[in-house]
This record gives sequence, structure tokens and C-alpha cells, in this order.
Amino acid sequence: MAWRQFVMNLDTLDPAIVEDIFVQLGACAVTLTNAGDDPVLEPGPGETPLWTDTKITGLFSSDADLEEFQAALLARLDLSGLPAHCIEELADRVWEREWLKDFIAMRFGQKLWVCPSGSQVTQKDAVVVHLDPGLAFGTGTHATTALCLEWLDGLPTAGKTLLDYGCGSGILAIAALKLGCRNATAMDIDPQAITATRQNAADNEVAEHLQILGAAEDIRGVFDIVVANILAKPLVRIAESITLTLAGRGMLALSGVLCEQADDVMAAYEPWIEFDEPVFREQDGQSWSRLTGQRRAG
Repeated sequence: MAWRQFVMNLDTLDPAIVEDIFVQLGACAVTLTNAGDDPVLEPGPGETPLWTDTKITGLFSSDADLEEFQAALLARLDLSGLPAHCIEELADRVWEREWLKDFIAMRFGQKLWVCPSGSQVTQKDAVVVHLDPGLAFGTGTHATTALCLEWLDGLPTAGKTLLDYGCGSGILAIAALKLGCRNATAMDIDPQAITATRQNAADNEVAEHLQILGAAEDIRGVFDIVVANILAKPLVRIAESITLTLAGRGMLALSGVLCEQADDVMAAYEPWIEFDEPVFREQDGQSWSRLTGQRRAG
């Protein structure tokens, strides 16, 4: 089935109101995206901030009368004219496979691979995590996730326990279990992340060794390895509580940290953690860091 899209800049219009009107006027799906160059990097827990310059896209069936839609939209919004807008025609595609067109099998470190459906790995000693793009962040394509996966691949994980704090898709906890950890705990406050992690754990046949939590206060005990791939501000804020989940001489990895934020994050953990040299990686004009170390003795 072919589709049509109506794309419009929001300017000063209320996104929630316009989104509701799109749905009431027959949009099959509505998406809000960045119309400019204004990234939102560090929303707080529970916040869903939008960009300064936002556009809205409504998806309609191929036979939808978008001239009538525009007239109705003007009337509902009580405007004499709409902000900048356009109509796009979309050819029919197998949309679930569109997710995968740029996602191929990827190796991290010496033997750890992340593979989408339909991909195969020929390396004899490969450790394979099967994962398709989904609702939650984390497929290995972003530098922060890749850095953490490479770190896990180089660790002595056999028989260890791991906490994945802010698990997203669950990729790091699942990779750790595939690499030999005896059990892992994955925590995220986003319900979509919990759903994705549960499904990915089942797909990789590690669900019985993975505890999935929806709140930090539900974390119990200490772990041999803790990885937190979130963002700098929350990492600084929770430095002491994260450290308390780490066993003596346990190993810690922090990521989601821009290179210019690395010193501040390490300073927050310095009372408890002996850090290695930071590792940096460029991606899309930004430099990301991975900060690793061990909990101090005593």
C-alpha cells in the first residue's frame, strides 16, 4: 500500500494540540522531528523536551484528500494560513525491513558480534548477540554503545555478575551473559526499554539469567561489573549510589559522556574509583568518551 505524508513546521503552534488534530483528521501516524540543528542531548528523567524548531509529519493512506485536510486544519487552528508545509508521496515498502537496511553484523573487540535477523557470522569463536532495531536505544551503532561492547569483550567475564544501569535495549547485559557472566541485572526507567530488553533476552535465550528492573531503588546487592551508558549529568548525580552497587575491586564503565564532560564525571567518582585512561571516539562531529576503572580497596 502506498502512503502520503503531510509535513509542516510547527513554528509557535502547540505540538500536543496539533498532534491531536492530525489524529482526529485521519492521520494513521504522527511524528515530531527536529526541523533545524538543535539537538536535545540530556533530558531529565520523565521529561520529553522538543526542539526549538520542530516539524510534524502525518502519515495518510494514498487516497486521503489532503486538500480537505489542510482546510480542516486551518479551521481547527483558527489560522488564515499554515506554516511552511509540503505533501510527500511514499511508495510501498516492506517497512519492517527498512529498519534493517543500514544495520549489518558488527564485531566489537575480538569475538563479540551484534547481528540483525538474516545476518550470519563465520568467525569460529564468535559470541553473537541477535538484535534488531526497535523501540529502545542500543544496537551498537552509536559510539557510546560500541565502546562499552568492546570493553566487555576484553574483560574476564566468566562467572561474574553484572549491572547494566540504563539498559535501553538490554544489549550490554545480554552481551555480558553471552560472554560468560553467570547472571546480570538490567535497569531502566523507560517502559519501552523494559519491553525491548525482555524480548531481546528471550530471543538470545538468556532470559533465565537476566533480572529486569524498572527503578533504581529496586537494585539489590553488589556486582562484579557495572556499566552505565547514560549521560553525564545523571552520571554525576548518582555517582555514590552507582558506586555502592560495585563489589570491592569491581570494574566500572561509564559512557554517554562527551569528551569535554569526562573530567567532571571522573571527578565525581574519584573518591571511590581508580580510573584508567579515558577512551575517546568521534561520531557525527561529536567526541564521546568511555571512562573505566576499578573500585578502590578498603
